[in-house]
Amino acid sequence: MKREIDADRAAELERHYDSELAFREPAGLLKPLASLVLVALSVYQIYTAGFGLPPEHWHNATYLAAVLALVFLFFDARVPLGPSLGGVAIVDWLLVALAVAAVLYLPLNFDVLTFRIGVPNTWDLVMGIALIVVVLEATRRTMGLVLPIIVLVFIAYGLYGNHVPGVLAHPGATVENFVSQIYMTQEGIFGIPLKVVATFVFHFVLFGTIATKMGLGQFFIDVATVIAGRFPGGPAKVSVVASAFFGSISGSSIANTVTTGSLTIPAMKRIGYRPHFAGAVEAAASAGGQITPPIMGAAAFVMTEFLGVPYTTIITAALVPAAMHYLGVLIQVHLEAKREGLRGLTDDEMPRLGPVLWRGWPTVIPLVILVATIMQGYTPYLAAFNGIIACIVVGLLNPLQRMTLRELWEALETGAKYALAVGVAAAAVGIVVGVITLTGAAFRLSFMVTQAAQNVAGSVLPLLSWLPFELASLQGLALFFTLVFVALTCIAMGAGVPTTALYIVLAAIAAPAVTQLGVPAIAAHLFIFYYGLLADLTPPVCVAAYAAAGIAGANPFRTGLTAFRLGSAKALVPFVFAYSPAMLIVAPGFAWGDFLLVTISCAVGVCALGAALTGYAFAPMGWLARAPLLAASVLMIAPGTTPTLIGLAVVVPVLAANWFAARRRGVQAFSG
Repeated sequence: MKREIDADRAAELERHYDSELAFREPAGLLKPLASLVLVALSVYQIYTAGFGLPPEHWHNATYLAAVLALVFLFFDARVPLGPSLGGVAIVDWLLVALAVAAVLYLPLNFDVLTFRIGVPNTWDLVMGIALIVVVLEATRRTMGLVLPIIVLVFIAYGLYGNHVPGVLAHPGATVENFVSQIYMTQEGIFGIPLKVVATFVFHFVLFGTIATKMGLGQFFIDVATVIAGRFPGGPAKVSVVASAFFGSISGSSIANTVTTGSLTIPAMKRIGYRPHFAGAVEAAASAGGQITPPIMGAAAFVMTEFLGVPYTTIITAALVPAAMHYLGVLIQVHLEAKREGLRGLTDDEMPRLGPVLWRGWPTVIPLVILVATIMQGYTPYLAAFNGIIACIVVGLLNPLQRMTLRELWEALETGAKYALAVGVAAAAVGIVVGVITLTGAAFRLSFMVTQAAQNVAGSVLPLLSWLPFELASLQGLALFFTLVFVALTCIAMGAGVPTTALYIVLAAIAAPAVTQLGVPAIAAHLFIFYYGLLADLTPPVCVAAYAAAGIAGANPFRTGLTAFRLGSAKALVPFVFAYSPAMLIVAPGFAWGDFLLVTISCAVGVCALGAALTGYAFAPMGWLARAPLLAASVLMIAPGTTPTLIGLAVVVPVLAANWFAARRRGVQAFSG
């Protein structure tokens, strides 16, 4: 098994499969100048993390001006724009100037603008409209059409909501009021999303980039190989374990897929996994990156602001659900290997534990420092600062695998590039949040969702009244259908909207509908977060699966369907913690007894689900065994003692019969 990460190949694959990284290369003197600006942006962010932020209006404006300018330098318009200078169209240079002017107009005139909120003058309107247009165009270039169209729909609703029938109607807004809200207040473009990205997210993206460059990613893969490589289907288990480790620092499913997958997918194919399954394993495992503490992607940091809780609360709540996701993937990988008789890695293909630890232990120091800083209650950006500085020191001084100054420069440049798209998305979604605040749409949409769920629940209740558990009540069914509607919305919107942007929108319009029915806020927000992430595995827009399929040489759609099957626990576990928040540890009313019951029941249910979907436990199973096992596994994953006992009463005899069948055939299954 190939053991060394090819960083250049991984970067090439990321650019190919992730539209947010599809940069064009400036020409001539502009190329080193752009590189210098990117590195300067990273250095500025590192400095502010460690030595304090300037006034918030200056910090956010500086960040947004740099991001918009760099977007127009690095992302082309995808349509002819006429003559160019340095490989960049003249029109793009004008957009750079317009973006910088419209953004910096605010902090430069901050004192007087404070008194003009609600009554903007002509220049305020011109600059505000210009920035809205520039943000929409930058969003289109980095993310395609879906998010800009959503933003435009909200803009139209904000301005002309008086023409909308029914409960969504509102008095409408004048252009002056609209621009004032979106441009001049902290409830629009310069709202919470941009603030969080500028002060938290950038730093953790940068930490992950530098940590990977200085060898932490390679160390994770080597350790995962030592842990899981020799067992049946070894490379697939290495993929799951390595993706769990690597996802804890990357926060990106595509980066996770192409980095670990470039090593594990060829190894999986070599021992006998079919190409689409090999790609699906890597995609499903890598999709856990944004739910794996301590670094969970941008949306987790936005969540801390929306909920007003420390980041430690978010990562504590995410621990068990993340473990359930990886357990679900791992059990199906194992059973597939046993069913197909696939081997593990040989001694010649395995790294030795001693040399791995000796060579790689220094690379873990920055991660330990980062986590320790967070757990001591310091701010996330101070934790990232400590981690970044530790990465640089360890990388430059580690004699066993020293990082060169050129590699450090490249890491600073790449980290800034990764932050461009998420910065633009934050500004675009700020417009949506501003409209929601201006119109009161959150209450209206929440009312519509809960009312629809109540109506459906009332129709279904007579059919299910015989069931002996909570779901058979009107309240239980109303919550169930509310969660289903929200989940379907998340999956549908997630097909074209980045996770962070999707989370912000749904946190404003859907989370209130869930919390109104008694679900704790942290459970409601994590529910939305998880289902937004399912788009990475759900065809037709399953970007992680497409990237894995490209490496595996497999059909992308088939790879996506298989990845969704492997990640099925990720689709069910959010319902568990919505009904039983004890799984999240930090939810109100936590009790260890409830936690152990729901967690053990869920784990057994996830394993039974894996066996039902794979068609193998101790021996091959037909549908006469798989169907009841599937139903029972869902009951065990469902909350409550009664459904758990019913599910267990079905699971035990089905698995016992399969075990006796294996004994008769002389098959060994769960061993190894």
